[in-house]
Amino acid sequence: MRIPRFYLPIPLAAGMTAPLDDHVFNHAVRVLRLGVNAPCILFDGQGSAFAATLIEVGKRSAAAQVLEAVPSATESPLRITLAQGISRGEKMDYTLQKAVELGVTAIQPLFTERSGVQLSGERLARKIQHWQGIVIGACEQCGRDRLPELREPVAFMDGLAPLTAAPGLGLLLDPLAEQGLRDLTPPSGPMMLLIGSEGGLSPGELARARTVGFVGVRLGPRILRTETAGVAALAAIQALWGDCG
Repeated sequence: MRIPRFYLPIPLAAGMTAPLDDHVFNHAVRVLRLGVNAPCILFDGQGSAFAATLIEVGKRSAAAQVLEAVPSATESPLRITLAQGISRGEKMDYTLQKAVELGVTAIQPLFTERSGVQLSGERLARKIQHWQGIVIGACEQCGRDRLPELREPVAFMDGLAPLTAAPGLGLLLDPLAEQGLRDLTPPSGPMMLLIGSEGGLSPGELARARTVGFVGVRLGPRILRTETAGVAALAAIQALWGDCG
């Protein structure tokens, strides 16, 4: 049976007693029905994970005894930022979840011309909190001990600025591009993968992305949906240059 993993954002050390926060308590006790002496793994989101055992389980609280550090080799050798045009509802959730599973380092949601999603104020704050929960859940499931950085949504060009500040490889999916991933030199530094929302990027956005250094690549003859494109591209990148395959 797989030992459940829980994200607990506190400093963890062998020998300590760690109170479970509300999120972990709900998942461990109310959903998984774990009781006293149940084993689990706690990770801090910064790269450290520890074996632990539940030692107290009450109606509204629980605590775990932290035992020993457990090794982890789940982080990709590639540093990839997914710059993703915000899509509607479950499409964005799916993209975030699978991007985490495929080893992305950071996620930059973008407001694009064709996104059709209006977020601001309290609604934006709730959406970011929801997305953060998706990221945490994906890390718990796939075995990652380091949470990818989920950046606050920004306007299109603002999200691309890091590529100009710290030179790296910028990839732009383009079914009309003359080259594929195999035609590129394997990257030695950070990468940014740019994906549009429903309807893709506008001609103006494509042009602006190229002016700051993005390179167009094709994945094949078929046009992919926004929720498929980033996942397929990340899988191909990891298979070619990373730790998949």
